[in-house]
Amino acid sequence: MCGIVGYVGKREASPLLLDGLRRLEYRGYDSAGICTLGREGLSLRKCVGRVSALVDALRKKPVTGSLGISHTRWATHGLPSDANAHPHLDESGRLVIVHNGIIENYAELRRKLVERGHHFRSQTDTEVLAHLIGHHLDKLVPRGKRLAAELLTQAVHRATQEAEGTYAIAVLHADLPDQLIGARSGSPLVVGVGKGEQFLASDVSPIVNHTRKVIYLHDGDVVRLTRDRVELFARGKPIKRAVSTVHWSAEEAELGRFPHYMLKEIHEQPTRVADLLKLTLRPRDGTVEFVGRALKRKELAQIQRLVLVACGTSWHAALAGEYLIENLAGVPVEVECASEMRYRNRPLEPDTLVVAISQSGETADTLAAVRGARARHIRALAIVNVVGSTLARESDADIYMRAGPEIGVASTKAFEMQVLLLTMLGIALGRQRGTLSLAQGRRLVRELKTIPRKLQKILDGETHILRIAKKYYRCTDFLYMGRQFNFPIALEGALKLKELSYIHAEGYPSAEMKHGPIALITPEFPSVFVVPRDPMYDKNMSNIEEIKARKGPIIAVATAGDKEVARKADDVIYIPRTLDWLYPLLTVVPLQLLAYHIAVLRGCDVDKPRNLAKSVTVE
Repeated sequence: MCGIVGYVGKREASPLLLDGLRRLEYRGYDSAGICTLGREGLSLRKCVGRVSALVDALRKKPVTGSLGISHTRWATHGLPSDANAHPHLDESGRLVIVHNGIIENYAELRRKLVERGHHFRSQTDTEVLAHLIGHHLDKLVPRGKRLAAELLTQAVHRATQEAEGTYAIAVLHADLPDQLIGARSGSPLVVGVGKGEQFLASDVSPIVNHTRKVIYLHDGDVVRLTRDRVELFARGKPIKRAVSTVHWSAEEAELGRFPHYMLKEIHEQPTRVADLLKLTLRPRDGTVEFVGRALKRKELAQIQRLVLVACGTSWHAALAGEYLIENLAGVPVEVECASEMRYRNRPLEPDTLVVAISQSGETADTLAAVRGARARHIRALAIVNVVGSTLARESDADIYMRAGPEIGVASTKAFEMQVLLLTMLGIALGRQRGTLSLAQGRRLVRELKTIPRKLQKILDGETHILRIAKKYYRCTDFLYMGRQFNFPIALEGALKLKELSYIHAEGYPSAEMKHGPIALITPEFPSVFVVPRDPMYDKNMSNIEEIKARKGPIIAVATAGDKEVARKADDVIYIPRTLDWLYPLLTVVPLQLLAYHIAVLRGCDVDKPRNLAKSVTVE
């Protein structure tokens, strides 16, 4: 959840670290800090607030040195404060650490260290880890003996073996002016391999501006970096890891002409969908073919049941996938909230495929659910956006979303790509199993090719959605409703409004409204209906009538040319006509834009909603 950036090289570290923190701020923004090592020794600055507050502090009191670590925090142990901000020091004040994750046995470790004479300045588990590394270092380095990099590496290894929980850490020591140490278990950490310089970061976004050559660390890895060398260790022994190439540029993670990353990412959806379709559609065969480490046709033929596991927005995509795959392929599908599945003794048949969905590929609960399934010899397929992510590595197969970097904390284009990939998985399974004929497959593939153009048409109508937002942004409660394929879209629309604008919103299947929520309806309580011209249209219209009878305002997302819905709803956002299975790809976009504009009108920070972070790598 937190963001780490480290640097060792020839350049001044501070500007590089601060630029990296800005790019990682979506991972946490409660506090920020930096420590560099130069001729004057350690220079440490940290403060509560966002990275901009740290930048202001450094203008008054700069730091210097070509070795440094930095951190932007999402608070877990201890309230946001200057004292709890990272970096943290050990007892000697010469070892410095930044940390992402949770040390679960920190209270026990802290008690033991206090008994040994250690003094703590913060409430954090991270400071405990700093002191623990320092404790092991003291045992390895006799008094008066010069500290060697190998001994610091050993101390990090011993301390992380003793600590329980998850961590990604960067460590430096005042007596080692050219050494940067990193380690990970359960939280992501990436090495950027440069020329005469090396980087450590929580993900590749702070790195790609300087190098596209990266090494994704595995759980249990310890890395030692100097200007010209990268040394990796696992269980205390030297190892090799593959050097990967990042296939997107730093420019792709810039705002460009947009005021917010979220709006930029919503507008990128037509291009991203078109690019993925070009790679996968096979119009002649009426099917799709996934590239990379995807399941082959023979493997698809063996699948008798799917269990989709995910969290948050990805869970809503999984719910949409359940409807789509069952309808297209006739395969039983169940959806599990990953945080629940990991603690259930859930029976899994041998011919089941677990499909794990995560933008980052590092979501702690989703990873745990997959590990539990694979421990029982159940195959897993990962749908992820990050090449080299832990979820992709630990699954039997993977499909990449190819959404490009998503900086906005509230996911938009990744959700679109998840629903698209699940739709295509349904087509592939349906063609393989014969539930979709060649003619049906070709019809679906032809219509999929029109989706980017139809998405763009929706985006071209953004001004109309802004007018609707201006009408309703002062409301305090919303209901979102849809049926079948579009019920999960109603859930996702409600979540986006909650995340961005802090307005209470709930999503329901439309017919469930009269089983309780209808009691809430007043003239000040709007209902958003996802009501395309599909087989559930008449049922949805009946539910709209029930709301209108109680004088509730109605916003409808409806198929272009639908005059009947215009007579009943107060406001209508029209989307182009498509096949029933493909409506979720279109209906979600107006809800993303509506949530975005309501939040902006309310003065909310849409890219960094309060209390949220992008990648949930802790429980």
